[in-house]
Amino acid sequence: MSVSPRARTVGRMLALIATLAVLTAGPHIDNPYWPMKPGTRWVYRETNPHGPTQRIVVTVTDRTKRVASGVPARVVHDQATERGQVVEDTFDYYAQDAKGNVWYLGEDTTEFENGKPVSTAGSWEAGVDGARAGIVMLAHPRVGRRYREEHYPGHALDGAQVLSRSEQAEVPFGHFKHVLLTKNFNPLEPKALEYKLYARGVGPVLEIGVSGDSDRAELTRYRRGTG
Repeated sequence: MSVSPRARTVGRMLALIATLAVLTAGPHIDNPYWPMKPGTRWVYRETNPHGPTQRIVVTVTDRTKRVASGVPARVVHDQATERGQVVEDTFDYYAQDAKGNVWYLGEDTTEFENGKPVSTAGSWEAGVDGARAGIVMLAHPRVGRRYREEHYPGHALDGAQVLSRSEQAEVPFGHFKHVLLTKNFNPLEPKALEYKLYARGVGPVLEIGVSGDSDRAELTRYRRGTG
């Protein structure tokens, strides 16, 4: 099916608006559904009936990085271990624009096997090889809103849709009310579907794979940063 000139024009306008918005972004991130003050630390337990349990530690560093597209981003360290051995080590880049949207600007990731690095295939950066920033948390997550979290054609096209802002979630760290629920998908993996839940003032507390995989990542510890 061909795309009409009007649709192409609207698409270009939306892309331009997104580009202008992200150019206002910086490393100070205080979105209530995913605040990233330096020193903040989340610890998750990820279980899968078909594989070993992983411990995932996510830490907001005091480092910043100006990505290739020119935006200064906050560097967040994400490390996954199995039985005490590192299986994936990642530095993610985030920024928040003037309206409060949190943008995802890329990642530098390395996979390990038996303690040795084997792949960096998941790495990308906004401004390199056609990759563009995506939004990981809206300033005003209204029910029904859809957004693209990653925009690296052929490699990373994760998207999400807001389903609810009035859920509850029970995880080892505690019980949360008025939780934001999103549906997360990837056109490159049509069978993959995941639900994510975010608590105000904390961030992601629970992720559940419901199709394509059956992972469950739940928050076990949380420390708010003071930086």
